[in-house]
Amino acid sequence: MMMIKQRIKLRNTQYAIHPSQPLRGGERIRNTNKKGAALLVVLFVIMAITILSLGFLSRSDVELACGQNMVLRTQMDYLAESGLEHAKGLILNPQDIEDIDDIEGEYQLDDENDDYYYVSVVRDSSDYCNYNIECDAYRKKETETVGRSSFEAELRLDPCIALSVGQSTTLWDTVTVYGDVNCVGTLTNQGNIYGDVFADDLKDTVMYPNQEKSRQVLQNLSFSWPNVTVNDFKDKPGVTYYSYDPNGSVSINGMLLVDENLTVRGPNNVIIASKNLPALYVTGDLIIEQNASLWIEGLAVIAGSVSLKDNANLIVLGGLFIRETLSGSNSSVTITADLTKTAIITWNEEGTQQNWGQAAGAFFRSIERK
Repeated sequence: MMMIKQRIKLRNTQYAIHPSQPLRGGERIRNTNKKGAALLVVLFVIMAITILSLGFLSRSDVELACGQNMVLRTQMDYLAESGLEHAKGLILNPQDIEDIDDIEGEYQLDDENDDYYYVSVVRDSSDYCNYNIECDAYRKKETETVGRSSFEAELRLDPCIALSVGQSTTLWDTVTVYGDVNCVGTLTNQGNIYGDVFADDLKDTVMYPNQEKSRQVLQNLSFSWPNVTVNDFKDKPGVTYYSYDPNGSVSINGMLLVDENLTVRGPNNVIIASKNLPALYVTGDLIIEQNASLWIEGLAVIAGSVSLKDNANLIVLGGLFIRETLSGSNSSVTITADLTKTAIITWNEEGTQQNWGQAAGAFFRSIERK
């Protein structure tokens, strides 16, 4: 019996006995040859690789879409910023538009693409040298709008000269200037200035209280004087030419051109400038008599001095540029800078047309994403 068991063990080790052959005692040898296991492993590996590949492809599609969205967003951001610069350029050169409200509207980048931007401009009612601009940039695909970027910004005209005098000047306590002041010399001021002051020296200068936008600049501003001459405007349409002193109430819609001194008498004298023309050009002095008043909408250019008598009143909505000085006593002067009313077209010595405005430049005080 011992010998039979050893023989069976030896044959089993040498695989001499078929696995299905019964042994004595009813026992069978276990089958260890698993021919289908390798195929199942291969199938599982292929399935795992397929699942991972699909995951990578899906993730790649998502990354590609994110990249395309990022490119579109960047393009719309640049387009919106370009819209802000476009509005800035139109504000600084309003000669080509009828009114500041004409800037508002939809603009297309060019005819070869579907990129658009919508610009709206609102002037600050408390400071005509500030503008609030909103710009929405977007891309159109048929009836849908894809990709949008919106910015809002505050634009400050700098400098925006409301009053310019060519000599040392004293502003009395009833002088109010809404805008920047330029003085070639020493400025002595007891009035209120809602803006920046450019001068060689300042004395008794009282700025508007708690006005953060105001600053005192102790320097003479290099600013181009309006290139206005009699010959440029004498024969132009819309120009009223006076060679005498008007008496009493006078109302002029256009430009008043006086090739000598101008004396204003009586109340209710009004001059409203035509488009791209100065409101008033005087080659001599402007004298406003006692109890007289003068209202000017537009640019007033005085080659001499401006003098106000007792109880005289001068109101300028635009800009007042004086070659010499501004003087007065017991009188009132109010000047409000308004670029849309002072923008004019001039000509140089060669006869080339040029745009002139009271603002030498502009900068964005803030730009925020909506």
